[in-house]
Amino acid sequence: MRYYPVNLDIQNRGCLVVGGGAVATRKVITLLECGARVTVVSPDVSDRLQELARSGASLTIKKRSYRNRDLDGMWLVIGATDDETLNRRISEDAENRNMLCNIADRPEVCNFILPSIVQRDDLVIAISTSGNSPALAKKLRQILENQFGKEYGDFLQLLGAVRRKLLSAAHEPESHKPLFEQLINSDLLELVRQGRKDEINARLAEILGPGYSLEELQCIF
Repeated sequence: MRYYPVNLDIQNRGCLVVGGGAVATRKVITLLECGARVTVVSPDVSDRLQELARSGASLTIKKRSYRNRDLDGMWLVIGATDDETLNRRISEDAENRNMLCNIADRPEVCNFILPSIVQRDDLVIAISTSGNSPALAKKLRQILENQFGKEYGDFLQLLGAVRRKLLSAAHEPESHKPLFEQLINSDLLELVRQGRKDEINARLAEILGPGYSLEELQCIF
């Protein structure tokens, strides 16, 4: 396996996107959703990017050609232009600075690649073919999107709230495992999917005891 799977915390980190077309726009939106401070450098940018900049998003647009110094202060860079020479230059500049760099659809000049993802709130399922077949990654994503609905995000929110409350009560984390196995193997996920709050509360009380209702956990579905 060539690639080391990892999730990056880019909250409040400076990220540069070179390019302003449809591909660059998708990359920018994902970066913003993850809390990055994004700078776009491109002579032309999409209407969507301009709307985001006007809306107060953490996005700066520089409508000009790329310069090496655009990398100053950046944590990672994504090249998303249709100029192969420019894309390779971006990759080389980033490599010389030991920066994280992704060039769209060119895994051979990236030091990280972006997986196809299925996201349900905090649940993120990543699919990677190690750059061999984006089409297969897309197909697998579509299959998983049908398999994992909104209820999985809600269920994860509930499990996270339970975990935080258990930890606040100074329980040993190892002692939590049987409880979570019971929660996960019960019909709780299906009850969450159907929004049956009274039965959810009954199942929580059965497994965890008093003090673990949706209201006390502050979970709103």
